[in-house]
Amino acid sequence: MQPLDRRSFLRRSASCAAHLSLLAASPGLARRVFAADGRRPIVAQEPWGRIEEVGDGLWALISTPLQDRTTLCNGGIVRGRSAVAVVESFAQPDGAAWLAEQARTLTGRWPDIAVLTHYHGDHAAGVEGYARDGGATRIHLTEPTRELIRAQDARRDTPPAPERVRLLDGADVIDTEGPVVLDLGGRSVRVVPYDGHTASDVTIELEEPAVVWCGDLVWNRMVPNYVDAVPSRLGGAVRALVRSTDTTYIPGHGPIADAAALRVYLDLLDDIEAAARRAHESGTSAAAAAAEYVPPAATADWTVFSPRYFEVAIGAWLREIREGNRVNDRSVGTNGTQPFGGIVVS
Repeated sequence: MQPLDRRSFLRRSASCAAHLSLLAASPGLARRVFAADGRRPIVAQEPWGRIEEVGDGLWALISTPLQDRTTLCNGGIVRGRSAVAVVESFAQPDGAAWLAEQARTLTGRWPDIAVLTHYHGDHAAGVEGYARDGGATRIHLTEPTRELIRAQDARRDTPPAPERVRLLDGADVIDTEGPVVLDLGGRSVRVVPYDGHTASDVTIELEEPAVVWCGDLVWNRMVPNYVDAVPSRLGGAVRALVRSTDTTYIPGHGPIADAAALRVYLDLLDDIEAAARRAHESGTSAAAAAAEYVPPAATADWTVFSPRYFEVAIGAWLREIREGNRVNDRSVGTNGTQPFGGIVVS
């Protein structure tokens, strides 16, 4: 994996967060994007997010980063008899510490485990927050994710906090060849490796009740960011999340989703692909194709954080199409995911 140069780092470090400020300038839009649907109890709420109960011992943190950037992304809490797991470490250590405090309030335990879905700063920048109050949380992440986080840290103006270094160095590495099962005592959690949004993504999945923390493989009521994406693999990963049973999906950004919302999201991904293939056939640039692009009617009220998001998405598809099968000819693993080897993030 090649190291990121400074320009690439700056572009990626803001990958999912930089344009959230647009929502603050449009309060009506923000309310629609982040509104709860009223179907689940809200057990805690702050300016930066709310915690919704999604099952017995299961809670989703839905970030509402309008004026406060403590969290920025979604996350969650999973309670077992002998351990508690949380999802993500958020944009700031205060976000991780707040979720840990909520976990202790709801379960009686500071989190034992924190799973990071990928390296982007809005999901992984707050790791050291889990070390507050003498917390002994163990970080779980893939090795590519850890190396990308380290690459980000090495390019910051100030060195990372010692607790951050300690937690990352001592992290439990998730196998990228197949699911890892975390036994929390009477409750098993599957951590499933994918890629597509970045070179290394994971989901956190439960069977009963069926709940999936999707990371940024899934966005709801928001157009996804393709800045690091390999689009065909992104679509394949999302299709692998489709279940035959009723499932609650916690997206990386936006409100909680169900099967219907996931279908709308997949239709958007497919429509972007179709637009990119038309552009490729006609020799149209990504910028020109994006200027003409009209998304599906079902997403007409979705948020687009930046006017360039569709250009970036179509551009990602055009690069993949022009490179042929270089990113598509790898075999699918036994768990339905594709192995990581060969993807270069630069």
